[in-house]
Amino acid sequence: MGFLDIRAPTSMRLAFGDAWDPASMTAPSPFVIFKKPQESHPSIDNLVLLVFGAVLEVVCVSLPGYIIARLGHFDADKQKFLANLNVMLFTPCLIFTKLASQLNASKLIELGIIPIIFVIQTLVSYIVSRVVSRCFGFNRRASNFVTAMGVFGNSNSLPISLVISLSQTLKGLHWDRIPGDSDDEVAARGILYLLLFQQLGQLVRWSWGYHVLLAPKSKYEEYTDETVEEGRYHGEEAEDEDETHGLMDGVDHEQDHERPSSPTHTDDSMAHYEPAGRTPVGGSSGASPNDSEDDEHDGTWKANGKPYTNGLGLNGHLEGHEDLDRILSFPRIRSTDDSEAPPGIKGVTVRVRRFVRKTELKTWTYLTTTGRRVYNSLPHPVQVALTKLHHVWSRVYQFLWDFMNPPLWAMLIAVFIASVPDLQAIFFREGSFIKTSVTSAISSSAGVAVPLILVVLGANLARNTQVNDDETEPEEKELGTRLLVASLVSRMLLPTLIMAPILALFAKFVPVSILDDPIFVIVCFLLTGAPSALQLAQICQINNVYETVMGRILFQSYVIWIMPSTLILVLCALEVVEWAK
Repeated sequence: MGFLDIRAPTSMRLAFGDAWDPASMTAPSPFVIFKKPQESHPSIDNLVLLVFGAVLEVVCVSLPGYIIARLGHFDADKQKFLANLNVMLFTPCLIFTKLASQLNASKLIELGIIPIIFVIQTLVSYIVSRVVSRCFGFNRRASNFVTAMGVFGNSNSLPISLVISLSQTLKGLHWDRIPGDSDDEVAARGILYLLLFQQLGQLVRWSWGYHVLLAPKSKYEEYTDETVEEGRYHGEEAEDEDETHGLMDGVDHEQDHERPSSPTHTDDSMAHYEPAGRTPVGGSSGASPNDSEDDEHDGTWKANGKPYTNGLGLNGHLEGHEDLDRILSFPRIRSTDDSEAPPGIKGVTVRVRRFVRKTELKTWTYLTTTGRRVYNSLPHPVQVALTKLHHVWSRVYQFLWDFMNPPLWAMLIAVFIASVPDLQAIFFREGSFIKTSVTSAISSSAGVAVPLILVVLGANLARNTQVNDDETEPEEKELGTRLLVASLVSRMLLPTLIMAPILALFAKFVPVSILDDPIFVIVCFLLTGAPSALQLAQICQINNVYETVMGRILFQSYVIWIMPSTLILVLCALEVVEWAK
């Protein structure tokens, strides 16, 4: 008997499948139903092996970064440099190649469901973390820390790597709405979904998370006395240290500040000294009236035959021939526009640059003057309206430039190219000049993004787990284990249990086509139980918030629990996809 029996009603055949016997009219045993594997994905044993392989691939690529950082060859500055390089260059190339080649205008309309799911996930994680914090009896600072760990999950490095790996291993992720759907298209859609979730998370993370949830200790009233005492202690300690250094140098510390600089002493003010105009050249003994006027404008004078200058020496006087020689030894400085241009081609280049600079200055001055004249000629109500409009536009413009980043610019460019079929064909049609040159170069750079993300991820784990216990505050030592457990439960356990049925109902009953996309459901499930974001460690280091506990959370999340968590999330996502069909 086949999966569908024409002798039985459709609803009954779909419900019981091969195990339904029309002669006996009895329901099958539930063990018979679950024994039969689903046709949309492989058996449980094979699926476990595939997911294990995908996670192990991520671990194997991250492990070299972890080992190199442990050996001391991959410090924090190098990690930051590579992470910024990846964000500025390789990740935008990856986004462009994956999105611009696979998207079209019709697919972009239905992405509005992503902000709704993001808000629901954030709200669920917030409520869960608050309840867990109350159960553990944390104060406000510790509760905010647990909330940050629970609300802000990783939506960049780990999920992108898992989505790309799963799209190449699992064969049940092709979307039946797209004819001839391929593994590359599955990965492209997954990256697009993750990118939208990521930007929404970034916006909330660096506003609410940075300023409220992971604020410094000084922002809490219950720590005011302790913070003041720490500041007083550090201030007295610094004064004692300065006095000790002064005595060790053989001079009194207070008198050292009042003593004028010696010729061999490099003062900060002299190191950054920028003359306002011409400086006398060494060797000129006489001075004409014109020279005196120039010196006066430059901030130097001659009084009683002794040169002195404002801000140098005691009471503005330079005493001694050594100080005089030091000042007079400054080279003669002239304005760039007044200096003679060098001969040859280099001189022509210098003259052209000066001409362009002067032209820009004159043009800008003319436009500014004309605009001010037109503005002053307008009625007062119009001036008020224009002022308010300019103020609003300035704030919107500043917000856009602060919010935008290279990955977002790459996404916008990719969306624009994908929305114009002719332009998309120029970039991605086989044999076109742009495809073989520009697009191929971008694709080559895109191949570096994911491995570099994972190598930096391993190095971050190594750095964040190397925290000196001597620098750990007593409160953190007391609450460390409880904060660790509460954060893991609030991030990787309870939100998944609550969001799983919500996502299943969305996939079953909400009439949005991308909810039928298997990779979208997997992305949503991965984000519900993903580990805490790595950027939280950076914020904790900046604001000095439970750094030791943060390192332990990252190690437990990304090393210990990532394997079973990913396996369970992928299994649940595939079962939801099967149930929603």
